[in-house]
Amino acid sequence: MVDARLSVRLKAARTAAGLTQAELAERTRLSRKTINTVENGVFTPSVVVALSLARALGTTVEALFGLDD
Repeated sequence: MVDARLSVRLKAARTAAGLTQAELAERTRLSRKTINTVENGVFTPSVVVALSLARALGTTVEALFGLDD
């Protein structure tokens, strides 16, 4: 299971950017289901997926995962 902080941070970053799950999926070339499963703590993203999400949201992997806290 994904660390709950990632799920919360990802959803917060996505909504702050004004994006739906579908729009973020399109920007990252991932499926909406992938975005949903990460946000719901079902799936831990690979490094490549995490980098893609961070770039699309204008943040860092460290910020998404709470590693800079």
